[in-house]
Amino acid sequence: MQSALKPFRVLAYVVGVMLLVLVACIVLRYGFGVEGPSKVVSPIHGFLYMLYLVATMNLGMKARWAWPYTVGVMLAGTVPLLSFVFERKVTRRVEAGPATA
Repeated sequence: MQSALKPFRVLAYVVGVMLLVLVACIVLRYGFGVEGPSKVVSPIHGFLYMLYLVATMNLGMKARWAWPYTVGVMLAGTVPLLSFVFERKVTRRVEAGPATA
């Protein structure tokens, strides 16, 4: 299970940080007319989010989570700061032992 937890944790933090950077780039783009940063950050964030989805699915299958919980963890990567909260909850849940979902 730890082999699936480590990539999930890393990607949860990376996606969370990149989402905050993307929000800043979107503010620059639509608030100040600076388009360059969002054109670079958007595809990078999209690619990293896809990796996050794969890591979440891998961990969810190994931990035998229910589908609603797995989808909820996947969607946590779309809300700024929520991926950090869910990373902590998921880590505690996995380290606690058998699946409780």
